[in-house]
Order: sequence, then structure tokens, then C-alpha cells
Amino acid sequence: MTDPQQKHSKAYDLSEFRLLVVEDAPFISGLMSSALSEMGIGKIYVSPTVSDAKERILSYNAVQSSQNIDVLILDWLMPGTHGKELLTWIRAHKSDSIKYLPIIVCSAFASTELVEDSRDSGANEVMVKPVSAQKLSNRILYVIDRPRHFISAPEFFGPDRRRKVEKFQGEDRRKARPEEIEEEYEQLQ
Repeated sequence: MTDPQQKHSKAYDLSEFRLLVVEDAPFISGLMSSALSEMGIGKIYVSPTVSDAKERILSYNAVQSSQNIDVLILDWLMPGTHGKELLTWIRAHKSDSIKYLPIIVCSAFASTELVEDSRDSGANEVMVKPVSAQKLSNRILYVIDRPRHFISAPEFFGPDRRRKVEKFQGEDRRKARPEEIEEEYEQLQ
């Protein structure tokens, strides 16, 4: 696995990219918006509350279109509610263009518990405040360059939580190879 902090060498045209920042502090959301704008991100929406964010997400992502929000940056601790509420609402949504929305959790109170809770609730990435343009850029590019498969299990829906790819050491008891399943899936599309 490569270091997400390493210098990125690819150039992207983000002029059509749409990003939603869910942040209750106007100063922080203003800083993020300015940095994101300087990165060339085409459209930046800001929602100060979870309820406002839900309305925007429903408005832009109810159906798959070119107007969909591409990434969400979510403050974890907000007055009156919690970022986890929005995260679980998104991951449980019936619309795929909402359910699969990449989410970067952002919090000033980064602890092991927060990282695990965010991950186990379906966040793609976690970022610690104070944010910088470099941190924002790294996390967004990480989501773009390294999309993770989504897992649907009885107690979890979200991006695969495993980051390491290790060779399985036990007996392979699968009836079909993963490549065969992927080929069948692609033929159905």
C-alpha cells in the first residue's frame, strides 16, 4: 500500500467535480471551501446541519446524473446531532447514487474510538482538524485514486475496511474464482 501523504503526480480536471461540506462552524466551512475552490473543484456546497445536508443529498443524488455530489466531507461532532446519523442514513438509503457516496469524516477530536466508529459506520476516510489544503487534497485524491469495493453484510454496509491485501493462507473452498464472478457480473451490466 502506498502512503496517502506522498506527493501526487497525476493532474485532474476537477471543474465538474461536486463536493458537499457538512460543517456547523462557518469559519471552518469557509476555510475548506476556499481551499477546495483553489484546488479547482467546480461546485462546493456547504450544509451547516445534518437536516440541510439530507435535503441537498436528496436534491442532487436521488437519481444518477451529472449533477450528483461526488464526495461528502462530514464533521463528526455537531451541535444537536452527530455526523454518524448522516453517515448511517446515507449507507442505509435505497438509492445507489446516495448509498455509495464517498464520505470523508472530519473531526477535531480524533481518537481510536472515532476512527473505528467512523469506519464501522461506513466512512471511506477520516481526516483530523485542523485541516489544510494539503490534507484536503490528499484525502480527496485518495478516494478518487483508490476506490474500495463496498461490502454488504448483515451488520455492515460500506467500503471494505481492510486496506491490506494479503494472500490467504488457508484452504480455498470457493466454488467459483473471483475473476469468474466478476466476468459474469460485467456481462450482466
